[in-house]
Amino acid sequence: MYRRSHKYQQLRARIAQSIAKRENERLKGVNETGIEPLLPDLRKKIEVTSYDTGESKTITFEIFQSDRIDCYKVLVDGKLWKKRVGLSKILKGIRKALPRHSRLG
Repeated sequence: MYRRSHKYQQLRARIAQSIAKRENERLKGVNETGIEPLLPDLRKKIEVTSYDTGESKTITFEIFQSDRIDCYKVLVDGKLWKKRVGLSKILKGIRKALPRHSRLG
């Protein structure tokens, strides 16, 4: 393990204090300094209503924040569908959930 100088330790302490201060301001929701508030867990909600079978059928996709930036946790009608999935695979799932129907008349 490398030794850290006293000057370097002071620099690390100052950086840690500034990060903690910024995070506290973010948690308070202070926007005067231009800091954005934390995003909500629910990121998107997609409601698909299908009228193909003669009666309306609504499927609700709730897209929540996941542990990765480019992935989401998805609930379909309140039940967990995927714990971590990308947006393109969510759209693929919507496409597959709504099959084509022939004309009724």
